[in-house]
Amino acid sequence: MQATRTASRGFASMDSMKQREIARKGGRAAHVKGTAHEFTKDEARAAGRKGGERVSTNREHMSRIGRIGGKSSAGKRQTNRPTIPGQTHPEESAEHMSPESPAHAHSGTSPHELGAA
Repeated sequence: MQATRTASRGFASMDSMKQREIARKGGRAAHVKGTAHEFTKDEARAAGRKGGERVSTNREHMSRIGRIGGKSSAGKRQTNRPTIPGQTHPEESAEHMSPESPAHAHSGTSPHELGAA
């Protein structure tokens, strides 16, 4: 019988929302009282560095977040690029055409192949 009584008692037996509510009140009270820990710039920098070192050892995770970031920035570049009527490829936008040789963007010839530096 005692096991069932203790199962319904204590912080750990509460649902997570109730735990958060109590913890939040404790944090606020500590700040009001002046006993809460506040990180200095150096402590925050050291904590960030430590976390970054820890995360960066997981190559799979780093690869995944890099891929997501690359797709995100590539998508932004595509949506911000002005379109030209009749354009078939994103590379054919006006910003990629040289005034000296406007045909190179359409011919597939790079400026380096044309002798431009």
